[in-house]
Amino acid sequence: MESPIQAVILPVTPLQQNCTIVWCTKTKKAAVIDPGGEVPRLLAALKELDLTIEKIFITHGHMDHAGGAAGLKEATGVPIEGPHPDDQFWIDGIEDSGRKYGVPGARAFVPDRWLGDGDVVTLGETQFEVIHCPGHTPGHVIFFHRQARFAQVGDVLFQGSIGRTDFPRGNHQDLIDAITQKLWPLGEDVAFVPGHGPMSTFGRERQTNPFVADSVLAGA
Repeated sequence: MESPIQAVILPVTPLQQNCTIVWCTKTKKAAVIDPGGEVPRLLAALKELDLTIEKIFITHGHMDHAGGAAGLKEATGVPIEGPHPDDQFWIDGIEDSGRKYGVPGARAFVPDRWLGDGDVVTLGETQFEVIHCPGHTPGHVIFFHRQARFAQVGDVLFQGSIGRTDFPRGNHQDLIDAITQKLWPLGEDVAFVPGHGPMSTFGRERQTNPFVADSVLAGA
């Protein structure tokens, strides 16, 4: 059976952040998740894929994930949904971060819709569940498509690693709790796009991740 959604990953900015274009298979309505930068490239990809952008989804307020949101909204007129309001201070600092990391044009914005745990965002004729996963940042959310067994987890979890928690208002225990209590129950078969690096599955990370594998945490 054809999946209700499809996706392509486009790493952007010098930090090679995984910006994802995801779309409703039936309607070809698309969302750009975490447009950190390189807006003209994202627009060109949408055109090449013959997609109609409908939403911009943001997992958290760091510049490499959200720095291009303002520019993409200006170019398309579509709403920005996410992150959780606890990341407002990170969004406010996007321009400073852009100068620091050499990403010109990174700009702050106000989301059209702040998101919270348990919210639902729609895309075409399909939808994603929103799960609040603090720790890397206090307002980090992930987007989960239950039917497609697909999640965009930002910088919560990576193949073989987890998000940094040494930033302002980061919290290591909150991050571990979010991964084990909110992500793992979604199912070992869930494939996820991390904020950086290759895709993986929750099951693989439960077996092999040196930070959050079941065997590691059992011995903690």
